[in-house]
Amino acid sequence: MILALSMLSSCEKMDPVDREPKKVVLTKKVAEIIQADRQFAFELFQEVHALAEEDNLMISPLSVSYALGMTLNGAVGPTRDAFHQVLHFEGMTDQEVNESYQDLMSQLVALDKNVKFSIANSIWYRLGFEVLEAFIATNREYFDAAVEELDFSDPEAVDIINGWIEEKTNGKIKDMLDDIPEYAVMYLVNAIYFNATWKYQFEPEETFEDDFILEGGGTQRCDFMQVEGGFNFTSHDLFTAVELPYGDSAFSMVVLLPNSGKSLSELVEELNAEHWNSWFSNSYMANVQIQLPKFKYGFKSLLKRPLIDLGLGIAFTDTADFSKITTREPIYISRVIHQTFIDVQEEGTEAAAATIVEMRNLSASPGEPALFRVDRPFLYVIKENSTGTLLFMGKVGKPEYEE
Repeated sequence: MILALSMLSSCEKMDPVDREPKKVVLTKKVAEIIQADRQFAFELFQEVHALAEEDNLMISPLSVSYALGMTLNGAVGPTRDAFHQVLHFEGMTDQEVNESYQDLMSQLVALDKNVKFSIANSIWYRLGFEVLEAFIATNREYFDAAVEELDFSDPEAVDIINGWIEEKTNGKIKDMLDDIPEYAVMYLVNAIYFNATWKYQFEPEETFEDDFILEGGGTQRCDFMQVEGGFNFTSHDLFTAVELPYGDSAFSMVVLLPNSGKSLSELVEELNAEHWNSWFSNSYMANVQIQLPKFKYGFKSLLKRPLIDLGLGIAFTDTADFSKITTREPIYISRVIHQTFIDVQEEGTEAAAATIVEMRNLSASPGEPALFRVDRPFLYVIKENSTGTLLFMGKVGKPEYEE
C-alpha cells in the first residue's frame, strides 16, 4: 500500500534528473502490517500526547511495535487476542505477522545507502528461568533477536542491558533501564537508529535567530534554518505541511504546522490512518522557502497506561496468559519503557529509539508503573516513502538546541 504523500521531491538547486528511490517490495501481508502499524502509531501518539507534560515529545511506533511483536509470540487466548486488537492484526495468523515483520525489517535497513538505519532486537531472561525453546527460536528466526540468560541479581546486569541498547543506538539512548526488580524474569528489547542527511541541505550561514511562539503564550529565541526550493506541499483547513526528503528520497520528514487559530491538540485529535491518507492526496510540488527551527532533545515514557487505554490491559494483569513463553509459572507485563532521541540540524537528522517490555512473575509486589515558517508548536513524522511506514513521530513545543 503506497501512502499518497510519498512522491519524488525535486529541488531547484539540484540536477533536473533525480534517481528513482528504492522501494519496499510489498506482499499482501506486508502491506497489511504496514497499514496496521500506521493505525497503531497514531493511536499510541494520541495517548502519549494526552498524558505527557513535556513541551517536546517523540515516540517510535515502529520500535514499540517490534517489541510488542516479539512479546506476542508468547501470548495465548484472550491475551493474544488483545495484542491482535491493539496492533490491528485481526485476520492475520501469528506466522503471517512474524513473516511480515521479518520481511519489512530486512528491506527497510537496506533501502537507502545514504541513510544509516538499523533495527535490533534482544531478549534477556533471568538465570534459571525456564523459557520454552519454541519461543526463543521463533524470535531468533523472525526478529533476529539476540537471546541471553543473565543473572539479574548481579549489579552489573542493568549495565549489560543498557550497554546493548547504547551500542545499538550509536550512544544516543543511555541508562534506559533504571533497575531490575526482584520479580522481573524477562526483558524484550528493540532498538532503532536512524541517521540521514537532507537531500537538499540547509546552509549553516543562512541560519538566523528569531522568536518561536510558545503554546501557552510568550516567545523563545531559537535558531531557524532555511532553504528554498521545490518541495511537496500540502494545504488543509487544519494545517499546512511540507515534506523534506533524505538521501535518495527513500525516507523523509513531514512537518505539520497548525494553521493560525488552530491548536496543536486539535491537529493531534484528528490524527488517524484514514485522515493521513486523505490529507495528502492533493499534495503538490511548490517552490517553498522553509524556515525550520533546529531542535535536539530526548524523551522517555512509561507506556503502560497508554497501552492499557488502547485495550492491552489484560497483558498487565495476573490473568494474562503467556504460556508460550514459559509453563513454569504465570507471568505478565509489568512495564513498557520507551525512550527516544532526535537531533535536527542543517546537515540532516539523527534519531534513535528503544523499547523495553519487562515481564514479571507473581512472587512479589509490582513496582510503580509558501513561507512555511515553523514559529509555533508543530508535529513531525519521519517515514519510509514507498510504504508510508512511520519510524518516528514527535511534537516540538519548545525547540532547544545545545551543541
